[in-house]
Amino acid sequence: MTSTAGFIGKSLIAILVGLGLQTIGFAESPLRTTGVAAPQAAWSEFHGASAHGYTPHGSLPDRWKDGDYAWRHNSGAYNVGSPIVANDRVIFLASNAKEQAIAVRALDLKTGALVWNQSFPHAVGHLHSRNTAASSTATADASNIYCAWSDPQHTTLKCFDFEGREVWSRDFGTWQSQHGFGTSPRLFGSMVLLFNSQQADQIKQGESPGQTRMIAVDRKTGETVWETPLKTTRTCYGVPAIFQPENGNAQVINADTGNGMFGLDAKTGELLWSLPVFSARCCSTPLVVGDLAIATAGSGGGGNHLVAVRIPKSKQEQPEQVYRIDRGSPYVPTPARKGDHLFMIDDKGIASCANVMTGETLWKERIGGNFGASPIIVDDKVLIISLDGQATIFRASDTFEKLGEVDLGGPAGATPAYSEGRLLLRVGEEIRCLDTRKM
Repeated sequence: MTSTAGFIGKSLIAILVGLGLQTIGFAESPLRTTGVAAPQAAWSEFHGASAHGYTPHGSLPDRWKDGDYAWRHNSGAYNVGSPIVANDRVIFLASNAKEQAIAVRALDLKTGALVWNQSFPHAVGHLHSRNTAASSTATADASNIYCAWSDPQHTTLKCFDFEGREVWSRDFGTWQSQHGFGTSPRLFGSMVLLFNSQQADQIKQGESPGQTRMIAVDRKTGETVWETPLKTTRTCYGVPAIFQPENGNAQVINADTGNGMFGLDAKTGELLWSLPVFSARCCSTPLVVGDLAIATAGSGGGGNHLVAVRIPKSKQEQPEQVYRIDRGSPYVPTPARKGDHLFMIDDKGIASCANVMTGETLWKERIGGNFGASPIIVDDKVLIISLDGQATIFRASDTFEKLGEVDLGGPAGATPAYSEGRLLLRVGEEIRCLDTRKM
């Protein structure tokens, strides 16, 4: 949960990352420690911890029926933003085109009951056919929730406490993109990071080019810590990743068309390095595994590729491309990683597994369908869900073993979440909870 494409043709950003809809709550709560993380078992950011899409806690059934859900919540509209789970709350964004509104909504994890809903005016700009207004995924720590969205005139980042009271709000100005918004905030240390990637090419006559920036604000106050302008070409959607070397400052890692793979000093925002490995749009979120940064690029028409780059640990070192995968690489879905295995589903239904350190393809299998949601791994099982709502479960191993299939009965562009034995799905207008502990 993160994506879209310039020339994106038919298969695109359906899935970014996400959240839900409607209104309630205000006031404000004093923030406590700014660096407190959400509990380990929670799924408190896009694609789980560090966006790797993996949790060792829990299990997935091989199949289930429509009557097996613990609860369902109708959000009022189809959206491709993903739910997150933190502090026994399911948090998501939703949009209402008729009312020109976007909302942040919190449900009780155990019952699905609405706890609070905060709604805001939102004038929807041009969207790709597979994108939605609420395509971003919230993130949370133990005290607060952080959400982002945009329209042509406003790029919004807000902080709420768990009672739904707004703590702070920022507006970073206009948003230029032919496919709409789709990135999500990321927490690191005392900061909230937002990759404000915009479009400078392929714009209509009379429109002004956007300016891509990586922005870091203070979690507690929302005040800018640093802001780094970056080369601007096409809007890209990856959520920032973090590399922490043994010595020295952490790096903020991301990928886009204009800069390729790149790293910023997390303390100052200084651009430390970049490697121009991409000429196409980046929709998925990069993964950091050891000292490798792994990201993908492509288009709705194909030509997708995945690249792994060795991250330089000092200014004296240079980034180095370690491997590249051209066949079966995803464009919109973010790969999921467990140990040495990288599990992928490309946008046109080819599943594969590769060695994450070498790029060696271990297996490849045609599943069928079109995909936007990213795979997730629960214990030793991988779940993938196509855009038309066909779920496939297979073993997370170096040989392909299909375990089951489920027809979800509706479209699904949002990446699932998993926390405390519960699988959270976004299908059609519904948020659904499957309590896997009872299966």
